[in-house]
Parts: sequence; structure tokens; C-alpha cells
Amino acid sequence: MNTLMPMETIEKKIFLIRGKKVMLDRDLADLYKIETAQLKRQIKRNIDRFPSDFMFILNQQEVEMMVCQNGIPSKKHFGGAKPYVFTEHGILMLSSVLNSKRAIQVNIQIMRIFNKLRQLLLRHEHLNKKIEELEQKYDKQFKIVFDALREIIMPPEKPKKKIGFIVNSKP
Repeated sequence: MNTLMPMETIEKKIFLIRGKKVMLDRDLADLYKIETAQLKRQIKRNIDRFPSDFMFILNQQEVEMMVCQNGIPSKKHFGGAKPYVFTEHGILMLSSVLNSKRAIQVNIQIMRIFNKLRQLLLRHEHLNKKIEELEQKYDKQFKIVFDALREIIMPPEKPKKKIGFIVNSKP
């Protein structure tokens, strides 16, 4: 397989936003060896090819989250404008819009990485299901033990006796 760059380099540029795996316009432009402004111009010229499930613009809260959680030094990293982010399908569409050999080669490599990530996720889902099945099976068997442990940790409260005098109001 002819690779333009290590897979890890591309994998680090994939983020999870709005429950979707996406890549930033700036990172894609860097991979394609073009300016971010040129990438955005091509998108604007072909906006019909990029519905909201292919590409969307980050809102202010998402930009701040990216800066806080993903090692992005500051909002200046985005060049002053809110970044476009592309889902897997949006990245596929980019190769037809950019129409260069490099864009096609980079997209092939990115698609292979998305596929690899999907396969890893499926393996993890299978393991999670197995663990849940085991938990359900053993939770029923060890319910008595868990209940006893809860009583030891948090014994039931005994009703407190009232202190003081009781006044009988009958003459």
C-alpha cells in the first residue's frame, strides 16, 4: 500500500463532534497541500455537494471545546473563522471538488483509516456486549452478596427517640 503519510498522523486529526467522526478543514487542507482559504472557496462554489450530514460549521461552544480538550493551542489556530468539519462522506466529496491526484490519494488513505476505525469499534461493541451479558448473569447470582454489602456500608437508620416532656392538655 502506497502511503503519503503515517496512518497515525491522520488518525490524530479525526475528532468526535456531534456524535460523528470528523476532520477539520485546516487539517484536510494541510493533508491536500493547499491553503485553507482555497479549500473553503471550493466548498462555497460547490455547496450543494455538502449537506449537513457531510459538512457543518462548528459553533462557538464546539470551538471552545476543541481548544480545551484536543490540544489546540488557541482559537487563533482556526484562523479567525469558525472551522468547517467534514464527515467521512464529506471527505469523499472533497476529492471530486478538489480534483487533484493528491486529493484522490489522500482521500483513499483517509477512507482506509475510517474503515479501520469502524472495524475497531465493532470489535469493542462485541466485547461490551459480552461484558454486559456477564454482568447481568453474575448480578443475579451475587445479588444477596451485594445487598449484604450495602447494609454493612450503609446500615438502615433506626427511628430516633423523642426527648423532652410530654404535656397533656386535658384538665
